[in-house]
Amino acid sequence: METRMLSKRREAAQQVVNHLMATEAAIDLALVRAAELFGSLPTARLHANIAAEVGHGAIEQMTETVVALVRARGQIVATHRELAETRDQIGLRTVSFGGLAEKAAARPSHLELVERTAA
Repeated sequence: METRMLSKRREAAQQVVNHLMATEAAIDLALVRAAELFGSLPTARLHANIAAEVGHGAIEQMTETVVALVRARGQIVATHRELAETRDQIGLRTVSFGGLAEKAAARPSHLELVERTAA
């Protein structure tokens, strides 16, 4: 009976993981598309030789859109962390579920200045 319950928990957890990963990807894709649109607005203005004040309101609105998407991304990341804790609470700590598996935290890269010498 306990094996069956664990199996049902695994199935349920996998469904949640599938939805979580799809949601994370959708938010990232929306952020990519919004960034493309945002960048195209001043580019189009410059290309068409239109005054800067024309369409400025749209740029301001796009700024708010990007901010909202970044906030949504942060919220889904927080949801991911909470679900990892839930996984542990329901006895699935040793079971890997792709996106709910522990990941190494992103580390900042360190760049070094390399002096250029004349050849």
